[in-house]
Amino acid sequence: MQALHRVKVWDGWVRLFHWSIVLLVGASWLTYEKGWMELHLLSGYVILALLLFRVAWGFVGSDTARFARFLRSPLAALRHLGEFRHRGPDTEIGHNAAGGWMVLVMLGLLLFQAGTGLFSNDQVFTSGPLARFVSGETSDRLSGLHARNFNLILAAVALHVLAVLAYALLRRHDLVRPMVTGWKKLPAGAVAPRLGRPALAAGLLAGSAAIVWLIASLG
Repeated sequence: MQALHRVKVWDGWVRLFHWSIVLLVGASWLTYEKGWMELHLLSGYVILALLLFRVAWGFVGSDTARFARFLRSPLAALRHLGEFRHRGPDTEIGHNAAGGWMVLVMLGLLLFQAGTGLFSNDQVFTSGPLARFVSGETSDRLSGLHARNFNLILAAVALHVLAVLAYALLRRHDLVRPMVTGWKKLPAGAVAPRLGRPALAAGLLAGSAAIVWLIASLG
């Protein structure tokens, strides 16, 4: 059996983003269903701040967080999926070729959701901070897109969960534990990725929060 050693593959910032988004998407759904629109707006603001941070971290952050490192060609993703039935050790340091595209899709859907939410209204008392800068008809149209896009997010989440379960059951690859602890067992020859600077990450997160605060203040 090939010797394995523990490698730090995910920094705390990526893990904070991942699990915070999981909780906040659930909170956004709950607050909408209950009619707690002020809390719904607050959840959306936090999601937007995290998304802005994640996009920035995707360019200047840790190796495994950078888009340039994990986004490969669509053909590479298809080849990876074609080899799914072949069981073997997990040697991926970050996202695999298919998982990288899933990350991009999820970020796109969430950014669209947060962006349309800024212009949306509930046709009663609450509206996004930028709704007053567009016509009522445009705000209503974006509100409809905001509602429909959430179904796409749910579908993407379901696909993601099914993929994680399939990796666990069919290939014996544990993708959850590394995203919780940051560490992964890899073959002895695996080179640990370079991790981003915490001070830079904290500054980017603070800057993202400031941008969202300015947007929210317009309402």
